[in-house]
Amino acid sequence: MTLRHALASLLLLGAAPSLAAGRVPYGGELRVAYTAPAEPAEPALADTPTEATLLGLLSRPACHLTPDGHASPALAREVSRPSSQVVHLVLPSPAQASALTRAWTRLIGPEAASPYRALLYPLRGEGRQLSATGDTLELALSFPWPDLERALCHPALAPPRTVPAALAPFSSAGPNAVEARLAWTGGRPYVDRLRLTRTDERGLSRLWSTQEAQVVLGVIPDAGTPSGAALYATYLAWSPRRVPPDFRQAVESAIDREDLTRLFVRGPAVPMPHLLPPALLPQAQAPRPTTPPQPQAGRKVTLLYDTTSEDQRAVAERLQVRLHDRGYAVALEPLPRAELRARWAKGDYELMLHSLLLPPVPGPALAVVLDAAGRKDLLGVELPRIGALPDPAARDTRARERALALALSVPMLPLYAQGLALRAAPEVGGLTFDAQGLPLLDGAWLQPAAAGVPGARR
Repeated sequence: MTLRHALASLLLLGAAPSLAAGRVPYGGELRVAYTAPAEPAEPALADTPTEATLLGLLSRPACHLTPDGHASPALAREVSRPSSQVVHLVLPSPAQASALTRAWTRLIGPEAASPYRALLYPLRGEGRQLSATGDTLELALSFPWPDLERALCHPALAPPRTVPAALAPFSSAGPNAVEARLAWTGGRPYVDRLRLTRTDERGLSRLWSTQEAQVVLGVIPDAGTPSGAALYATYLAWSPRRVPPDFRQAVESAIDREDLTRLFVRGPAVPMPHLLPPALLPQAQAPRPTTPPQPQAGRKVTLLYDTTSEDQRAVAERLQVRLHDRGYAVALEPLPRAELRARWAKGDYELMLHSLLLPPVPGPALAVVLDAAGRKDLLGVELPRIGALPDPAARDTRARERALALALSVPMLPLYAQGLALRAAPEVGGLTFDAQGLPLLDGAWLQPAAAGVPGARR
């Protein structure tokens, strides 16, 4: 036996006890395919579940929500609350602290205003007075808000993935691959590399059937298909100045949310009769209102929707047909998401389909919805009353109650909520979803016998 063979035998003998003990193996390349447009650089625009998952490979917010809903450090090395009205974030370096400050300042400013700015509303000055001291951010609150730490874990609050200071479990290794970051705060990922392939729905099926992909994101679910929480919520918003007072009643009487989710929206999707999705506000279906008096025939309105979303296109066309029966001639105008959000920020729309990735906590989720509905004025009234309750369950209950009470006072109608479904090959282990409903690809690992073997299946 040569020395080389002897060393190899010793390595195999040493590996056997660790495998038998159930230790998770490191190494290998995981091949991931997905259906999505090219990911926007702005985290506040990369807010579909698939886009947020991909963004999280290269840029994470200050903290990360575990599957049980607790905040754990991510970009920040330490998240602490030295007093009830102050939260400290300690970042890896002053560069990360400055990058996070710039990202949040841009979010709340006029240049790239976003409804996710509501997550920072409890900060003093609504977050406009942020400044970093070395590697530390001190966040002073205007009123008690115990849910701030969990709100800061939202993917929209991450730095853009293109800035050098962005950090995450992986780093870019070319246009279609990311490599494990060995010094990541939460520990290095199990796999060495992810190979990413963007395709359409037909290509996704082909890559899965030919075993060229081991994980596929955005599949149409069937029985047993794992999926995350349905927190990607879509609303129909309107400008009260540009439609009649009975417009809400006209829409409510014209649409069937069950039909929308069954026939026009890719699953997993659920009807959403209330301002918060069923994952946050489980309620029975609201009764459909009576048909209002028909307005003047041929009343013209324009409905804006996201040109990158096939679901929004299908729903917009359905609304066009159904509202025609209520006397509205609806013109459809697809827009890039960035332009859609810019029109929202200026209030320059008659009707708009608005999709939001809501945080998995009722209070912060309600804040985002109210701001998106153009009722930012309600944040200063509602949030302090919710935050004044020290018990988390009581805060969640109050937020749900206020969501029900405020539903008719906001010019936005909830339609449906979606989650992200995936398929994983038998050799892929450890793949779970976090509380935001996003898959944790950095926690996935490969069976040793299958690592690096194209198309292997157990």
